[in-house]
Amino acid sequence: MNPVNPVNRTAPGPARRLLPRAARFLRRRRRVLVRLGGWSLLESAQTFLVGYGVAQALDRGFLAGSTGTGLAWLAVAAAATVAGGLAVRGVFRGLADLVEPLRDGLLRHVVTRALHGAVAEPARTDSSSVSRLTHQTELARDSFAGLVLVLRSFVFTAAGALAGLASLHPLLLLVVLPPLVLGLLLFTATLVPMAARQRDFLDADEALSTRYGAVAAGLRDVVACGAERRTAGEADALVATEVRAARSLARWAAARTVALGVAGHLPVVLLLLATPWLLDRGLTAGALLGALTYLTQSLLPALRTLMSALGAAGTRLLVILDRLVGADPRREGAPDAAKPAPAPAPAAPAARPAAGSRVELRSVTFAYGPGAQPVLREVDLTVEPGEHLVVVGPSGIGKSTLAALVAGLLTPGRGEVLVDGAPPPAAGRDAGESARRRVLIPQQAYVFTGTLRENLLYLCPDGLPGGPPESDPEERVAASVAAVGLGPLAAELGGLDAVVDPAALSQGERQLIALGRAHLSPAPLVLLDEATCHLDPEAEARAERAFADRPGTLVVIAHRISSAHRADRVLVMDGARATAGSHRELLDRSPLYRDLVGRWHTGRDTRPAARPGRESTPA
Repeated sequence: MNPVNPVNRTAPGPARRLLPRAARFLRRRRRVLVRLGGWSLLESAQTFLVGYGVAQALDRGFLAGSTGTGLAWLAVAAAATVAGGLAVRGVFRGLADLVEPLRDGLLRHVVTRALHGAVAEPARTDSSSVSRLTHQTELARDSFAGLVLVLRSFVFTAAGALAGLASLHPLLLLVVLPPLVLGLLLFTATLVPMAARQRDFLDADEALSTRYGAVAAGLRDVVACGAERRTAGEADALVATEVRAARSLARWAAARTVALGVAGHLPVVLLLLATPWLLDRGLTAGALLGALTYLTQSLLPALRTLMSALGAAGTRLLVILDRLVGADPRREGAPDAAKPAPAPAPAAPAARPAAGSRVELRSVTFAYGPGAQPVLREVDLTVEPGEHLVVVGPSGIGKSTLAALVAGLLTPGRGEVLVDGAPPPAAGRDAGESARRRVLIPQQAYVFTGTLRENLLYLCPDGLPGGPPESDPEERVAASVAAVGLGPLAAELGGLDAVVDPAALSQGERQLIALGRAHLSPAPLVLLDEATCHLDPEAEARAERAFADRPGTLVVIAHRISSAHRADRVLVMDGARATAGSHRELLDRSPLYRDLVGRWHTGRDTRPAARPGRESTPA
């Protein structure tokens, strides 16, 4: 699986797309460019005088027996170096006038595009805009500043060095220029593939960042659904893609070392090899020393800096600018790199839910931390196979903690939790085994980008549950859809094979899909932790009746008192204690239950019903 977008070979390259914008940007800043050029001329003069001064100090001074003249020429070279330092100071002053407007323009463009996209597609969340607004914009600013400095320095340094070589003797250019030009051509040939690899790396980085953000938001649901292994596999594939892109980029970066050797080091070797030939044609020792000074002190450092900057910052800048100000891939029909891979199709049929699981809590005590007060203390509870238990209690009393203990998401501090005589499968061990033995649907339902059918079959790791020989898998899916009241939403989305966009769904609609998924699963134990809280009372009653009619044990963390009326037994959680009984028994035995029933009847259940499948705000 490779989630990175392929490069569109038929579209114009990033350089061609950005060239008109770059030309307009630079034309509006002619004065800044002229000022930078003026300061750079001083740097070129410094390069010329350093090598020329060394050559004259040797030929006219020390070798001619005039120490004063030699020292004077060396003083000229030193003064040129000081003047070059002043020139660099002036360059940095002008650089801010070129770099900061670029950063401001990029920020305006990114914000404008994000706002326009939000207005055009309100349901779509573009989390990659955050990366563009912060990380990528700053990378573009820093890369552009470094590139301007390096290119300017190389052009004027090379001009000064070549002028100095020509002034010493034209034959020096014959030795130096061919390898210099060849190395630069080799380096230029690596820029396009390096830009492509840089783009692949950024695509992979954005896809991985978006995927991790989506998983982090739904981490509890992923664990509750027993989907850790599948989710980790998808994330691992994205990590592997980014690693491959990084290695490919590193290989091309290594190629510039060869180009640097040809352009920077080969001229020095050729100059040394050609020394006897040059001396025979009238070159002086001072001219040779000056030529070596130009090569080792000016051209070679400038080449090394140029290739490092263009090979890394240059290609990165090209790719980032194309992503920030180029065409919006959503408007060009490009595939969405951050879209997670669809869930795999189901395999062979599995067993239908058994009559139900037996759940036992034996003297269970649990606290969130060694020094914390227990949420549950010495709780004993038995839920028989096929029983329908509803758990009620004030908010924050520990109802969700109880569900998490039964699901295996938490481990009791003391006592034991048993499902069919064994501890529940711990989270992260075996996602398939967890999904086969129990299903927990939390309040925030987990829905992923994929077809509605893939979402419904998410908890069927081994395929659809088995049924009578004459039963059809499609009929079983349709039966679960109808049972939980998902039919109208499925029709509105365009059928079971329609692609679901989680951001476009209401919380109630996401809950309906999660309920259909749990109803279709093979698990003999279903835990609904306020899984219907965003449905209206009618839709909630229909969903709970569907699970009550489904073979298996059902534990419901109640959102309305009507859930207690439909249950075989009710568990009232009061502080760290728990009391179980029928609705009528608890009205007589539990003051807290009577109070909850009174408050519920005067609150939530007396309100008019909302549209089925849509949220109704809890009281």
